[in-house]
Amino acid sequence: MSNAPDTTNSSNASIASTATTVPSVLFVCVKNGGKSQMAAALMRLHAGDAVEVHSAGTAPGTKINALSAQSVAELGADMSGETPRAIDPDLMRRADRVVAIGAEAAQEFHDDDNAGTLVTWITDEPSDRGIEGLERMRLVRDDIDRHVRDLLTEITSP
Repeated sequence: MSNAPDTTNSSNASIASTATTVPSVLFVCVKNGGKSQMAAALMRLHAGDAVEVHSAGTAPGTKINALSAQSVAELGADMSGETPRAIDPDLMRRADRVVAIGAEAAQEFHDDDNAGTLVTWITDEPSDRGIEGLERMRLVRDDIDRHVRDLLTEITSP
C-alpha cells in the first residue's frame, strides 16, 4: 500500500471548480454572419478555455461572411465552420455578458430581457468612409479585436 496521498479527488474537485467559474459571453449582431462571429472567433483565439463563447443573431442570415472569415483567419482565428443561429433566450439569460455589436442589434434588447450584463459595442464602419472589401473587414476585425481583448481582461481578472 502506498503512502502517497490520493490526489484523484482533489484533482477532480479542481477541474469542477474551474468549470463552474468560467465566465460566459454571448456576442450578438443582426445576421450572425460577420461581426458577432468574428468576436466569438477572436475571443476563442485569445481566451482558449478560459471563457465560454457563443454568438447569435437577432435576425440570422444563412451563411458566414467570407471576408469576415478570411480576415480573422489572418490572425489565426477560425470561424469557417460556424453557421448563423438565432438567439437562445435561455443562453441569453445565463450568459455572464451579452455583447450587442452595433446599434441595430442593441435596439433588439429591452430591460426585461433578463440578459446577463448587457453591453453595446459600436464598432468602426469603414464603408462610411468609402473603404470596402477585405480592407474594410480588416479594419472592422481590428476594432472588434481591441474590444474582445479589453473584455477578456475585464472578465478574467480577479
